[in-house]
Amino acid sequence: MATGRQDRVCIGAIAGVRGLKGEVRIKSFTADPNDVAAYGPVSTEDGETSYRIKVTAHAKGLVIARLDGIADRDAAEALKGARLYVAKDVLPEPEEGEYYHADLIGLTAETEDGEHLGTVKAVHNFGASDILEIGAGGDNDKDDLMVPFTADTVPVVDIEKARIVVKLQPVLEAGDEAADNETNESEDAHQG
Repeated sequence: MATGRQDRVCIGAIAGVRGLKGEVRIKSFTADPNDVAAYGPVSTEDGETSYRIKVTAHAKGLVIARLDGIADRDAAEALKGARLYVAKDVLPEPEEGEYYHADLIGLTAETEDGEHLGTVKAVHNFGASDILEIGAGGDNDKDDLMVPFTADTVPVVDIEKARIVVKLQPVLEAGDEAADNETNESEDAHQG
């Protein structure tokens, strides 16, 4: 699941509209996309407005739904991009080795040797798997890191101590990749 304040969790985002009667397309961040409607009313990021969701269909990986009080396309359009939150305490406890994104945000990230890398700023998913964005923070020259959230790359997640351990992977520079391709081509020619 995605980010939120510690007491709330983002379970989806309105990606667009469908039709003229106020239906919205929701990118669900729940394991079962239909669960975006399973935890009671959702609220907007500012907590000012809440809606009950009724799932009506699915299309291209998105949930099509109606929101209470949204009856036309213009009202639905105004919600495009809105993130939808629920209170964390209405969600089931995560299983062993699973975490809500909201629990990961703000954790200190360090290497296996104890070197401070920064703080988890966000959890992204661009389609393949979750990626942690680690902000270096401060006034140092380090860039933010993007690391895959896998057991190999992040072998330790310690919510109690508010930290994760990141096993840094070697980085290929552009010149290294070209040299690597030449080596592979040379080996292929040698085997032929």
